[in-house]
Amino acid sequence: MWWEKDKKSQPGEPYSQPTVPSSYEISKVETPMPESNRRDTGMSSQGQVQATIGRSIVLKGELSANEDLLIEGQFEGTVNLQDHCLTVGANGKVKAEIQARQVVIFGTVNGNVTAREKIEVRRSGNVTGDLTAASISIEEGAYFKGSIDILREGRQEERTPIAAAATAAYEDNE
Repeated sequence: MWWEKDKKSQPGEPYSQPTVPSSYEISKVETPMPESNRRDTGMSSQGQVQATIGRSIVLKGELSANEDLLIEGQFEGTVNLQDHCLTVGANGKVKAEIQARQVVIFGTVNGNVTAREKIEVRRSGNVTGDLTAASISIEEGAYFKGSIDILREGRQEERTPIAAAATAAYEDNE
């Protein structure tokens, strides 16, 4: 056998690896896994558990959760994730009133979106509705039709009475 012909290394000599005849050479070919076979780890970018509504799922109703959520399918109704992040994926189509800690939109949303911290509308995003958050980001190329309301910390409760008082004062001066 070919491995028996290899001479043993002598003390003090470096070990030499046996050579493989060319007829036994194995070529290693690495091919990426197709997109359809990849598995989502179920983890968000912050390392938290993330639930997913897949592309083929169509849901209607009231949705609330105690974890981050990715919507790649279709949803109609209300979404309440007060302490978590909602991501509408590129294939996601959502017709809902949304309340969450943070919202990231790659797909289509029809309805008002309220986030305690931040709303991000990415380049592929399409939003028709009002946005209310402490921070709002709309990338160049995204579609948005609606109004924007930036919340200031600690002043959310004060805003409505002040606006009403200003309106009443304006009407009295006419």
